Amino acid sequence: MEWSLRSAEALAAALRAGEVTSVELTDEAIARIERDDKAINAICVPDFDRARAAARSADEARARGEDRPLLGIPVTVKESYNMAGLPTTWGIPQQRNYVPAEDAVQVSRLKAAGAVVLGKTNVPFMLGDLQSFNEIYGTTNNPWDLGRTPGGSSGGSAAALACGFGALSIGSDIGGSLRTPAHFCGVYAHKTSYGLVASRGHVPPPAPALPSERDLAVVGPMARTARDLTLLLDVMAGPDPLTLGVAYDLALPSARHERLSDFHVLVIDDHPLIATSSAVRAAVNRVADALVGGGARVERQSTLLPDLIEAATLYTQLLLANLAAMYPVERYEQIRTHAAGLNADDQSLHAARLRGAVFSHRDWIEANIRRERHRQGWRQLFAEFDAVVCPITPTPAFPHDHNPDLGERRIDIDGVAYPGADQLVWAGLATMPGLPSTAIPAGRSPEGLPVGVQLIGPMFEDRTPLRLAELLEQEIGGFEAPTSVAEQVR
Repeated sequence: MEWSLRSAEALAAALRAGEVTSVELTDEAIARIERDDKAINAICVPDFDRARAAARSADEARARGEDRPLLGIPVTVKESYNMAGLPTTWGIPQQRNYVPAEDAVQVSRLKAAGAVVLGKTNVPFMLGDLQSFNEIYGTTNNPWDLGRTPGGSSGGSAAALACGFGALSIGSDIGGSLRTPAHFCGVYAHKTSYGLVASRGHVPPPAPALPSERDLAVVGPMARTARDLTLLLDVMAGPDPLTLGVAYDLALPSARHERLSDFHVLVIDDHPLIATSSAVRAAVNRVADALVGGGARVERQSTLLPDLIEAATLYTQLLLANLAAMYPVERYEQIRTHAAGLNADDQSLHAARLRGAVFSHRDWIEANIRRERHRQGWRQLFAEFDAVVCPITPTPAFPHDHNPDLGERRIDIDGVAYPGADQLVWAGLATMPGLPSTAIPAGRSPEGLPVGVQLIGPMFEDRTPLRLAELLEQEIGGFEAPTSVAEQVR
């Protein structure tokens, strides 16, 4: 196997043993990008000159006896993170020339850990899509099928990992933006507990990089192995030194269990608001069988599970209340008019989106109180269970769909069309209450596309789903390089 497809953990061991240098790893990764990324379009902002300089510095530091967690390891960064000297656009055409003066806190932590940043990865406009395309950088393609999306909004990062363009990447998640690309591209990602990882400098331009946390949104690690997720999380986790870090130190609990046989897991694959494709259902069942085979206690239903319809509705309202705060006045007023015309009996997710977008402060406070009740329900569930296994989206990666009207988009689930936006209900299950969730590869569809599942864990017990991911990787396998990439890009 080429160095570029090995885990960060393996690369770190090889670097320590003197089997390879950071310059060699970096040159190989750059050559791979220059050879293959013309068709994938994952790396939208290359930073090769500075990467080579950082690699030389890493080798010199190691020669002096230094050893940091990511010293000399090539990585990528989602375009939405500020990096001094490189554009941060969030795919917004008017911001194509915006260049921040300082690094985001997570970019600073990567560099402090010794990582070599190869460049930035593509995103959708305003990070607001399950695909990754924009007018500035174009469309990123799925390495398994160039006619399909790699997911969004961290789609460039997931595609880069699948192709061997760096060993690690950092992304963000408010609507499955870490987990969906991992699921679509066959890699790993971890949606962190809300508030666990500082996000300063992950902000739409030209807004200042203030130390504030956006409701629902988190940043987190992406990798090709479960153990690498933990390696990168340990670099990323911790409060912002400008705010909570003044008074608090991080003390993440250990995983609840080390052996698969000690886990008690709830497995669900049905949602009352949207169907689950046979391919995704098969992946969930494969994970369930592996859990049972490893001696874990598995259940398929529980009265402790919070109501899925209420959870999806509440998530949808809170998400749109968040997003609509950045809408132009004209669009906001149009939505207000449509929301006012809704039938009081309309409890669809479409109605929830309209109502949530025009929430008053009083409405938001009431919704937040309901969220706290859901959090309490999850605490009660996790007093009995250690993790919940469920889908990330209802289908594997879907074909590119650039219809600018998101409301008109449809997703095909085993031959039946559903509103595309409704598939967010699975991502919202963990996002709304702020729970950690680890996305893992769990096989392939009959068409050969990757299919993943998510492992949802107790809040601030991120090491529990991460450890379960490691154990399942041993049982069912993990990352596979897309065998079709060579044929598609050469």
